[in-house]
Amino acid sequence: MTVKIVNLKVNGVDKALMAEPGTTLLLALREHLGLMGAKRGCAQGACGSCTVLLDGDPVVSCLVPAVTVDGAEVGTVEGLADGRKLSDVQRAFVDGFATQCGFCTPGMIMSAEALLDRNPDPTDDEINEAISGNVCRCTGYEPIVSAIRDAAAARRRASADTASADTASADTASASTASANTGAGQEAQV
Repeated sequence: MTVKIVNLKVNGVDKALMAEPGTTLLLALREHLGLMGAKRGCAQGACGSCTVLLDGDPVVSCLVPAVTVDGAEVGTVEGLADGRKLSDVQRAFVDGFATQCGFCTPGMIMSAEALLDRNPDPTDDEINEAISGNVCRCTGYEPIVSAIRDAAAARRRASADTASADTASADTASASTASANTGAGQEAQV
């Protein structure tokens, strides 16, 4: 059996591993790189508990041969938090009690991240479609949909706050430049 070196950028960090042709991306993440966030559920691509982002798109990592994604960027749930600060989606899941037993949570969160990256203001139907490949064995979908809706609102508020701060900063810089160019604020010279 031929073993191949697979290079990946996982959560922004370059990684290399030795993979046999049958090594799935899920196995590579869990057993070669020690990232246990993606779960092995059905191992048939039907439950979504192993969902990760592959070059920004959600995939069921149990069906992706690792040797076929050499050079790809992979995002896992471990890469979302900034130290101890949870991402807005993770925070919304915790605050909204959407984690329940927790088995499906990493896959749900990664599907939600992919949705919100491409659509910052999804409808409930769009949220349901985005997580349609993820099975919650606790059947508590309503808190999950609500958490994704709350995370989307939090992102929009943060984006508006940033835009407002940028505008205020630009106005201040513009006023300073205008003041300097017109000599305003300087004492009249006699």
